[in-house]
Amino acid sequence: MQFLNKLERKFGKYAIPNLMSIIVFGMALVFLLDSFTSANPDYQYGLSSLLYFNRDAVLHGEIWRVLTFLFFPPDNSPLFIIFMLYFYWLIGNALERQWGCFKFNIYYLTGIIGTLIGGFLTGFATNTFLNLSLYLAFAIMFPNFEILLFFFIPVKIKYLGILEAVFLLIEFIISDWTDRACILVSLINVLLFFGKDLYQVIRAFIRRKHYQRKNNQNQTNWRNNHWWDNNKK
Repeated sequence: MQFLNKLERKFGKYAIPNLMSIIVFGMALVFLLDSFTSANPDYQYGLSSLLYFNRDAVLHGEIWRVLTFLFFPPDNSPLFIIFMLYFYWLIGNALERQWGCFKFNIYYLTGIIGTLIGGFLTGFATNTFLNLSLYLAFAIMFPNFEILLFFFIPVKIKYLGILEAVFLLIEFIISDWTDRACILVSLINVLLFFGKDLYQVIRAFIRRKHYQRKNNQNQTNWRNNHWWDNNKK
């Protein structure tokens, strides 16, 4: 964070304010245009087919894909996308208010770079892991924030974050090494911003469990010795 503070003093004036509002607006616009082009018989494919990151297409001149994948809609259901875009806007603006405009820009930019590295490794990339990195950051910083799961079940965001992390870990385990590398570099912003804190939490959890096991073992030994002494008497 000290390094980021130094960068902010030098380059903070170049930060893009309300970045997540711009991204969400772009997603909504692409969704509307995609719906039109998909329904129009004059178009064989939707607009989004020209946006996601494709390594071969980029190397053949379609340079715009290194940025347009950011606006790839998260879903094709009108009802679900309204919820998702609102959620992305909510968490993105909350993070920007908490960190400030410059630090949020850096977090998002780092995620973009990681996603592009993963895309060049595998050949394809969307903004899925990038959006997931925003969600994980929000769950870490605002663990007690409640959302309505399925629009009516109140759930604290930390539990959904833990569930998402478990699924991500399972995917990491069952994937090949290329996909594992892709997952790691795509979430490099999470590791850079929260890696130290997560390490300390995991270390404290392990130490607490070790202490509990040791304490339980001592209590068991004491009971066994006490029982043996009583029988001897």
